[in-house]
Amino acid sequence: MREHFLEINKIKFEGGDSTNPLAFKYYDANRIVAGKKMKDHLRFALSYWHTLTGNGTDPFGQPTMERDYNSLDGIELSKARVDAAFELMTKLGIEFFCFHDLDIAPEGNSLQEKLDNLDTILERIEDKMKETGIKCLWGTTNAFSHPRFMHGAATSPNADVFAFAAAQVKKALEITHRLRGENYVFWGGREGYETLLNTDIALENDNLAKFLKMAKDYARNIGFEGQFLIEPKPKEPTKHQYDFDTMTVLGFLRKYNLIDDFKLNIEANHATLAGHTFQHELAMARINGVLGSVDANQGDLLLGWDTDQFPTNIYDATLSMYEVLKNGGIAPGGLNFDAKVRRGSFKPDDLFIAYIVGMDTFAKGLLVADKLLTDGVLENFVTKRYESYTAGIGKKIIEDATSFEELAEYALKHDKIVLESGRQEMLEDIVNRYIYK
Repeated sequence: MREHFLEINKIKFEGGDSTNPLAFKYYDANRIVAGKKMKDHLRFALSYWHTLTGNGTDPFGQPTMERDYNSLDGIELSKARVDAAFELMTKLGIEFFCFHDLDIAPEGNSLQEKLDNLDTILERIEDKMKETGIKCLWGTTNAFSHPRFMHGAATSPNADVFAFAAAQVKKALEITHRLRGENYVFWGGREGYETLLNTDIALENDNLAKFLKMAKDYARNIGFEGQFLIEPKPKEPTKHQYDFDTMTVLGFLRKYNLIDDFKLNIEANHATLAGHTFQHELAMARINGVLGSVDANQGDLLLGWDTDQFPTNIYDATLSMYEVLKNGGIAPGGLNFDAKVRRGSFKPDDLFIAYIVGMDTFAKGLLVADKLLTDGVLENFVTKRYESYTAGIGKKIIEDATSFEELAEYALKHDKIVLESGRQEMLEDIVNRYIYK
């Protein structure tokens, strides 16, 4: 099997003083942080779609990416991509990958041909996994790109489309199970609507719930023991997505009694599109016990769509790792780089540099977050701010041992309220100082 990135050697850790773009400055895989190796906290994963199938096209431009397998097509192209993927992961020290079915094998001219293509390529993937020790973090299906899914998949008004999507998910679950994937993700790419004038939203929500339940039941029946994840996504590509954000998904899962079966895969860029911060979405998932995995990227705040850029914002990375550490870790999930190089970054080494920058950003974020938690500077402030709930009437509120009558009587006697400053700017300065250290 040919080497696809001949000029790139295995990426090494050189430390913060290094100016080598092809070296890690903060990601030291085996460094112990908070009792675990850095790599076990972060569990980095390669996104097969952006990394191997992304070619630089956009709505206004043709492909730009220079890859030595561009001249191939069909199964031969898929085989070359497998080899390139595992070479890239090995050289970067990435131990996991994530995929859609359409990423790893061509669509074909029929459903049967699609399934056969997947079976053909699976053997090559399994061989590379055995050779390298690299694992599958999660699998999923692409039920949004083909024209058949223009009105949705599980929420399509056409039952034949619902059945076709079920066949795809069935196969993707089988593949993920065969590859010993630790999770399976449901991203409802087109599970939404453009206008209520032609939409039965009650039926569509009911059908989506039925679809998820059948998928979960089938996966368990074939022996898949991994974690099921739903990935919230607002707006794009449809105006109204049924999985808008964490709290919307939680409401859906609770309504349909699915809350015990699913956790969430939180993406930074999706949080931005929902009008939230990345930390907000992670925190909402964490406090509700459903933080399952992370898609690590960032969006461009000047563009109102999902730009899927490699993460470079150290502030966001620090606060996201703060939530992950408070969650007790992210396993069996991980940090999947659902990110693509910019259209103008078309050289093969740009791909390596982008991953290095993203991995370094989250490694630095982990180090800062660990220090913040160890020193307790934010936690102590929050504890002090809410101490009125640890005694007296506050304690009774927490313990459900009071009533409106008692509270009203208490308020009449304590109506000269003294508030403390929230000191947001001071706390932001503290975070800055820890980052700058």
